[in-house]
Amino acid sequence: MTVTEPDKNTDADAEAGPARQKLIGGPGILLVWLYGVMVVGAVSRSAVQISTDFDKAPLAYTLSAIAGVVYGFITYSLVRGGDTARRAALVCCAAELVGVLAVGAWTLAEPSAFPDATVWSDFGMGYLFIPVILPVTAIFWLRKSRRATAP
Repeated sequence: MTVTEPDKNTDADAEAGPARQKLIGGPGILLVWLYGVMVVGAVSRSAVQISTDFDKAPLAYTLSAIAGVVYGFITYSLVRGGDTARRAALVCCAAELVGVLAVGAWTLAEPSAFPDATVWSDFGMGYLFIPVILPVTAIFWLRKSRRATAP
């Protein structure tokens, strides 16, 4: 005779719904990987710059740290999955794109405001333009994958 354990559904499981849709299928895996790399790059760069040369370019180094936090949140949202995470990722990707475009234009218009580069300087040229391409790609994929799973 086999004894079975009772179902151990938690409140968190009930809130997640019957099946939280994963956002990391197909191209989502590549997005998570790229955003993960950007988290490491932006956070480590800003940590070193803030701890050693903050007086040299506080705005640039702070913007790099903010970029790292945004990348981290998007990565977390993509991995977490679900409709709420998708909406959060879309909002953050849109904010990221606005930030990249604003900082990129600002660094071209007023280079003296940035004595040192940020992750988003010159539209992400120091990062092979990934900071400007990545949010556009993520927004496109998040919207497309949402339509594909809509009832």
